[in-house]
Amino acid sequence: MSQSEIISKERIGDIGIITISNGKENYLDKPDFFNIEQLQNWISEEELKGLIIRGAGRNFSAGADLDNLTELAQNQNVLTDKMNKGKSLLDFIEKLNIPVIAAINGVCFGGGLEIALACHIRIASKNALFAFPEINHGLIPGLGGSYRIVQLLGNKAKEILLNGDMINAERAYEIGLVDHISEHKDSFELSIDKLISLTSDRSLEVINYAMQAIHNATLLDKDEALKIETELFCKLAVKVEWNQ
Repeated sequence: MSQSEIISKERIGDIGIITISNGKENYLDKPDFFNIEQLQNWISEEELKGLIIRGAGRNFSAGADLDNLTELAQNQNVLTDKMNKGKSLLDFIEKLNIPVIAAINGVCFGGGLEIALACHIRIASKNALFAFPEINHGLIPGLGGSYRIVQLLGNKAKEILLNGDMINAERAYEIGLVDHISEHKDSFELSIDKLISLTSDRSLEVINYAMQAIHNATLLDKDEALKIETELFCKLAVKVEWNQ
């Protein structure tokens, strides 16, 4: 296992595991908590077919370390630069051409929830709790969380953003914030099983193309998305060993 500040990364089969580890609450020490180039190189060099992001111990992440954030806020230029880098990191994760699962135990607040929203699939344990408490501190989410949760939930996002109250895993599943709830206290096992079922016996190329087509459906207009989908299909079809 290799370390990068509060982040550790490891590989299980073809699956990469990123773990946030910073005390009991797994606070994010800074908005750009992981170097994009390091992440990109690791995924590429290891030829990973999928990625899981989790928190060490009982919690996913309670979000920003307020002491560090207070210090960063003393200089608006420095804060803006750090926030933009953090936003770029989450954009990179969201646009990855491999499936990314957030395995969520315990608290998933603020910046932690913004990380989870950047993942393609969210799997929660029964004890998971979700909130954007920024409003209670005179703030709003700053790493794309407002945009992503509105895109995901529509009007249902308003209360989460404006109330700052916690919702439990059952409610999060009911409104579509999470995709699955694990029967166990730890969501990691179900996340591994789910990712293996999505990627095993499939080539990395097929996975990349499928994810590209999925992204294109939201990033491009219909005609361009369909054009590229056909191109990708044809690239794969000439390689298939068709049954005679």
